[in-house]
Amino acid sequence: MTDTSARGPAAEDPAAAPRTGIARIVGASLIGTTVEWYDFFLYGSAAALVFNTLFFPTSDPLVGTLIAFVTYAIGFVARPLGGVVFGHFGDRIGRKKLLVLSLLMMGGATFAMGLLPTYGTIGVGAPILLTVLRLVQGFALGGEWGGAVLIVSEHGGDKHRGFWASWPQAGAPGGNLLATGVLALLAAVQTEEAFLSWGWRIPFLLSGVLVVIGLWIRVSVSESPVFLAAQAKAQAEAARGLKEQPPVVEVFRRNWREVLTAIGTRFGENISYYLLTSFLLVYVTTHLGLPKSTALNAVLIGSAVHFVTIPLWGALSDRIGRRPVTLIGSVGMAVWAFVFFAALDGKSFTVITLAVTAGLLLHGAMYGPQAAFISEMFDTKVRYSGASMGSQLASIVAGALAPIVAVELLKDFDTTLPLSLYLGGAALVTSVTVFFARETRGRDLSQTAPERTPAAPAARAGTAAGRG
Repeated sequence: MTDTSARGPAAEDPAAAPRTGIARIVGASLIGTTVEWYDFFLYGSAAALVFNTLFFPTSDPLVGTLIAFVTYAIGFVARPLGGVVFGHFGDRIGRKKLLVLSLLMMGGATFAMGLLPTYGTIGVGAPILLTVLRLVQGFALGGEWGGAVLIVSEHGGDKHRGFWASWPQAGAPGGNLLATGVLALLAAVQTEEAFLSWGWRIPFLLSGVLVVIGLWIRVSVSESPVFLAAQAKAQAEAARGLKEQPPVVEVFRRNWREVLTAIGTRFGENISYYLLTSFLLVYVTTHLGLPKSTALNAVLIGSAVHFVTIPLWGALSDRIGRRPVTLIGSVGMAVWAFVFFAALDGKSFTVITLAVTAGLLLHGAMYGPQAAFISEMFDTKVRYSGASMGSQLASIVAGALAPIVAVELLKDFDTTLPLSLYLGGAALVTSVTVFFARETRGRDLSQTAPERTPAAPAARAGTAAGRG
């Protein structure tokens, strides 16, 4: 039997707990994140296919798309603010309550988008309302990611955390798969006129049904035992007159290096994902002149493979470490960047699909271990804040700008080399960051920073084992 006496009941290995417990937690997080990413990605797909003409009409299709992607980027700007607010309260009152709130906010904003009048009906008011709702989406998603991965990481034990925590990560391709699938189905059964007139609204209104299902599952999960133990300790310290700094202050005072590491870890992963999915729709339809179904179906197939393989990468990180698996993805992406666009230019659906799938497979190697890797960088009392800030700050400099930069490069140059250099350079940033980062595999999440100082022999041994 595994000895957990040194760690306390809060950090008990899930292998010793009923299997349905961890399965329920993982299922609730996966379904919730899938719904939220469906809402978020739906906007990105619509920005490439619909919003450029219905909300931002211009004489140049690429200019309209560029403006649509600017509002798309605004959602990313709101994400760090959501991460700070949700992180603060998530570290104070719990992960579960904030996850329910984020799902309600995201679903409500997406449903409202499906009811918006277009530019042709109310003029400039249409893009303004769309932008406000996009801000709400970004704010909600900024709080969702940290809570979803933490509630799984903190329920799971040290040995298989990479595998369990990678399932909420699979919610991203799951949501993209769902959003792209609905759009592809509508594109197949509707005329272009019907889709632009009313068909595009259906996926947004469908969000209302998905949110109800997600809430029904999410409210049934229990709060993180690691958080409850930390909360009890904090309350005992408060009763003795000890005052704690707000989590966000504590993060920047003690964990700024970890925040920077999280940003660098996400940089190449974030840029590559949005180029392989959202920007791909623009490149294939506008630049190559192919039907939108070609791009949608390629992303659909690639996302299915992505969804299945992310947990496998997470499981591999439990065996060989978070850093080696992430480096497989980032170094591989740096090379693939120079193959990807050349493959697209062949205009073959089969080749385009293979190029997207291979790229998403490499992305999964970066993304799968990421939840456990970033969670293990921070202590429990600031983990929601630290993980959310590191992750969401990366979204501003990476994911928010990726489609905009790519569209500008496409407008200004006749060759795909600048696009390949942009994607490859981003992957190299992540490679360098992870190469110099500390391995976190096997960390006991119930420990706090003082217990991981050089004075603790067990901590040194664990770190050495993690580096091996």
